[in-house]
Amino acid sequence: MQQSLDSISDLPSTKTQNSVHTSMLKNLLSGVFFEPLLSDFRIIFERDPAARNWLEVVFCYPGLHALCLHRLAHWLHGRGVGFIPRLISHLGRFLTGIEIHPGAKIGQGVFIDHGMGVVIGETAIVGDYTLIYQGVTLGGTGKESGKRHPTVGKNAVIGAGAKVLGNLQIGDRVRIGAGSIVLRDIPSDCTVVGVPGRIISRNQNASLSPLEHGKLPDVEATVIRSLLSRIEQLEKQLQTLRQESLVISHQSLAKDK
Repeated sequence: MQQSLDSISDLPSTKTQNSVHTSMLKNLLSGVFFEPLLSDFRIIFERDPAARNWLEVVFCYPGLHALCLHRLAHWLHGRGVGFIPRLISHLGRFLTGIEIHPGAKIGQGVFIDHGMGVVIGETAIVGDYTLIYQGVTLGGTGKESGKRHPTVGKNAVIGAGAKVLGNLQIGDRVRIGAGSIVLRDIPSDCTVVGVPGRIISRNQNASLSPLEHGKLPDVEATVIRSLLSRIEQLEKQLQTLRQESLVISHQSLAKDK
């Protein structure tokens, strides 16, 4: 009986499975898995002035929790594990309010600030050191299969409530204003605002901090100010014409007398 058990344990399939499991465990414990997590942790202190100590960051930042769970789910998803990655993703959504599909590829040093309501689709790609605020959606636009979600470059900033929909290419260092809806590709070093999103500046030497939302140009406000200024000029011209008309009419009456 013992010999039979020994022979079963020595089967090639069993050895192969053991080697696969050992390899997966080594990869999980390697720097390849944990290095992005450390980058996610460090970037919080650079991007969030409210981050006071490591204990607070570890236990009180839902964006970090969501990324930790996603990286585990994505690692399992990439190795063909079924069900468990989606379960981990669902758990992350329940705990943090942030929904990231296990298939999404998230770079290192990504910071999801506040995070409630963030949705990142299955084929989305988020570049290194991207800053994502609450309510952001990186979603698709239909039921087509294959790549159907955005690709976001490095060092991008996506403001609160912004929506980026479809298989779009968002370049490096792009800044998307709060509440914008982006439906087309955006080159690198651009600022996008509005519904639908419009490129309002292209600055390859931009030095604004990712947190300086107050310095984003306001296209609607600029247009309104321009219209008000034009109306004021036209009113002044109309007043001048009225005065000239009165003078001419008085002169005409004087001549008739």
